[in-house]
Amino acid sequence: MEPVARLPLPLLTVSALLLLLSPPPPAADARVPPPPRIQPLATATLRRLYDTSNYGKLQLNNGLALTPQMGWNSWNFFACNINETVIRETADALVSTGLAELGYNYVNIDDCWSNVKRGKKDQLLPDPKTFPSGIKALADYVHGKGLKLGIYSDAGKFTCQVRPGSLYHENDDAMLFASWGVDYLKYDNCYNLGIKPQKRYPPMRDALNSTGRQIFYSLCEWGEYDPALWAGKVGNSWRTTGDITDTWKSMTDIADKNNKWASYAGPGGWNDPDMLEVGNGGMTFAEYHSHFSIWALMKAPLLIGCDVRNLTSETLEILSNKEVIQVNQDPLGVQGRRILGEGKYGCREVWAGPLSGNRLAVALWNRCSEAANITMKLPAVGLDGSAAYSVRDLWKHETLSENVIGTFGAQVEVHDTKMYIFSPAVSVASI
Repeated sequence: MEPVARLPLPLLTVSALLLLLSPPPPAADARVPPPPRIQPLATATLRRLYDTSNYGKLQLNNGLALTPQMGWNSWNFFACNINETVIRETADALVSTGLAELGYNYVNIDDCWSNVKRGKKDQLLPDPKTFPSGIKALADYVHGKGLKLGIYSDAGKFTCQVRPGSLYHENDDAMLFASWGVDYLKYDNCYNLGIKPQKRYPPMRDALNSTGRQIFYSLCEWGEYDPALWAGKVGNSWRTTGDITDTWKSMTDIADKNNKWASYAGPGGWNDPDMLEVGNGGMTFAEYHSHFSIWALMKAPLLIGCDVRNLTSETLEILSNKEVIQVNQDPLGVQGRRILGEGKYGCREVWAGPLSGNRLAVALWNRCSEAANITMKLPAVGLDGSAAYSVRDLWKHETLSENVIGTFGAQVEVHDTKMYIFSPAVSVASI
């Protein structure tokens, strides 16, 4: 076993790290047992602290989801109005906009791709009107762009739009998906015959694994049976909430619900607060700014939900922020969470999460109805109050200061979020 590397400068104090690595208090009606208790150690070495927590533990070990999945899904914008031309043009657009190069590599077809009935051999069939070339031809096209194709089914008798589900057809459907070259399965929860998801979802996991093809397994159980408690050995991601809608209230409510499960995510398996609504028109630029920032910090899947063939410059600016994406894709795999909420209704919030390289990501989120100054004492987010830190602004793409000590704050506009990375400042004497 290799010795644990000693960090050059302390970033987080032991007590503050214990705070960051512990889940926030759940709502009174939440069924959230605490994760394994983290025992104080004699050293503040981050790696050892992570070894005593749920963070960094490989979950479903099928070689996938070492970082949260990124890509596009058809549902939020197109719903059932999909066809093979839309999917091909979306793949083209992901490449031409540069989004594919940034990591958005899954092109996921949601509900309504299949025929309304199974075939004579009881097999799933593509809808002949909307997908006449078949799914394999579509997968070949997407793969030719250097991307991956995702598909949708349901752990019930029917899908949510009353197409054939995969309950009791898991082995045949998984083999069919693999033969088509599918790389991702979103598995929904409609028409489930009242059978608990703990019984319905593992059979598809086993069926996918038996195909010999690596297929990302995304559980869409809507958080009804607290999947964070059991899905880590079943899927690569699991929905923690109901469906998102393109509104400020929906987005903020879902962020709050997903937040309480922070301790249960890590490489191989991620909490999923649903897909991005950025660019669909129901929120302001500032609100989409916050949506993307908080999803990235929470290590949520970054699945674009708008029409990427017709992106505005503002939408592309948000979705293509490489520095924010790097927070989401950080290999340490620690889900950031809310640390502070102050002011009336707690609308001035501070969210934070450790990153690799002895760094800390911090988001100042203004959920108030007016501009607000959000200030934090560094020890409150796990930083040493007497040490100096370099602060990088991820939306301005500039280093604000190399010598922040004790406190930090900024003016944040209505419903907007500012996002930073704190790194230990390097003293001249140590160079």
